[in-house]
Amino acid sequence: MTDTSLRSVTVERTGPGHFTATNARGGTISFGTGSDTEGDTDFTPVELLLAALGGCTAVDVDIATSRHAEPSEFSVAVTGNKINDELGNRMTDLTVTFSVVFPDGDGAERARAILPRAVKTSHDRLCTVSRTVETGTPVTVTVEGA
Repeated sequence: MTDTSLRSVTVERTGPGHFTATNARGGTISFGTGSDTEGDTDFTPVELLLAALGGCTAVDVDIATSRHAEPSEFSVAVTGNKINDELGNRMTDLTVTFSVVFPDGDGAERARAILPRAVKTSHDRLCTVSRTVETGTPVTVTVEGA
């Protein structure tokens, strides 16, 4: 591994059930437990996982298609079922569904034609998030000083 391959975030507790993740560039995103408390709109960690799955492929697909035509609509729905079984809590039946519309004009036919291939290529080879989930990469958890 090289220094350029390392990715990291730091998660800090900001209050009961509330956290902020900060990346190496200083960007932040808040999340929490998703309690039913009125006004609690923070994403949960599971929702962040779903967003990462959709967002990773969305970035790849946008780069591949928007060089030919700017989409008039571009959304990605990501769903899954949270279950608890003998393996513990986990997500099953993860589905990423693209809805992309290109208006008529220069490059639109080309963008429409490559859309399915761009989605497949991202899923099969490019998207680090879905590739990591599907290959089942082990996670090491430690406690500093223990």
